[in-house]
Amino acid sequence: MTPSTEPSAAGSPDYTAFAIGFDERDRARFHELCDRVFDSKRWSEGPLNAEFEAAWSKWNGVGSVATGSWAGGAMAALDWIGVKGETVLCPSNTFMATPLSVIKAGGNVQFVDCNRDDLCMSFEDFERKAEEHKPKAAWLVHIGGHIAFEVEKIAGYCKANGIALIEDCAHAHGADWNGKRPGSWGDAGVYSFYATKTVSTGEGGVLVSQNEELLEFARSYRNYGKPDHHVDGLNYRMSEFTAALGLVQAERLEEIVSWKNRVAKALLDPLHPGTKLELPDGMTSGLYKYIVFEQLERSTGRVYDEPCHRIMGHQVDLPNCDWVAANHSCPPLYYAGPQLPEGV
Repeated sequence: MTPSTEPSAAGSPDYTAFAIGFDERDRARFHELCDRVFDSKRWSEGPLNAEFEAAWSKWNGVGSVATGSWAGGAMAALDWIGVKGETVLCPSNTFMATPLSVIKAGGNVQFVDCNRDDLCMSFEDFERKAEEHKPKAAWLVHIGGHIAFEVEKIAGYCKANGIALIEDCAHAHGADWNGKRPGSWGDAGVYSFYATKTVSTGEGGVLVSQNEELLEFARSYRNYGKPDHHVDGLNYRMSEFTAALGLVQAERLEEIVSWKNRVAKALLDPLHPGTKLELPDGMTSGLYKYIVFEQLERSTGRVYDEPCHRIMGHQVDLPNCDWVAANHSCPPLYYAGPQLPEGV
């Protein structure tokens, strides 16, 4: 049984209809912020970037650097680590942006299998591949809005063995595990604010880290290496208009995530008993995707239809990635707030 995609009852928001994660109550505030940009005559490298970074850091618990895209943060982190000519482990169950970032940084990708329960990288296979390939770095991808269940094991192994760990947080807005937020286990985390994300700026990203040297590197990297050009960066700046939208979204994030979780618990969980992805105690998902291990006639599709190792033609056996690609679906769940749908 799947949720209806027909219009909901009058006055009740339709959580199954595609919507950008933007609250209409914030439209006036966003316009005010845009007027600030016009008045300042600084459309880039202005104060709203700093305000957005401060707001994101307040939520995330670590330092933040705004970028024009997820790729900007990813390339800055990989270049700071120095992966050129080195091996980087990467889960195959991810978007192609993750392994492509390694290739563009001059690294060598080796793929790792996932778990069937969380769709994220398997510690067992990660440990095996790390012993075999001796990587300089690794990507850990948080899938669908929740945090990888084995993040503690993977982060601990990386720290003990001198492997730099980057968390791909492109789906993970609003997630936490007993108060700890994505991007705070590894050396860096990278978020995407693409148009479909739980909160969005249309395009944009943010790199987070506890390492001030990495943050300073990223600030220079996103701006052609200015001021001294000791960093070989390019243009990954975020515009002031995008930062204005990011600031509004960061301030609304927890409310949107709470809304989605309430709807999921009241309206989706009863429709998928025994097949929905179950989270560990203490974990909250931002619910970028609501994942069930069943085939649905009507859904938003799968998180990923084909593992990256198959797209790239790598001859490696990753049975869980193949199983996951064929055995899950994502019922629609979109923020249509602030009013809750009937029955929540």
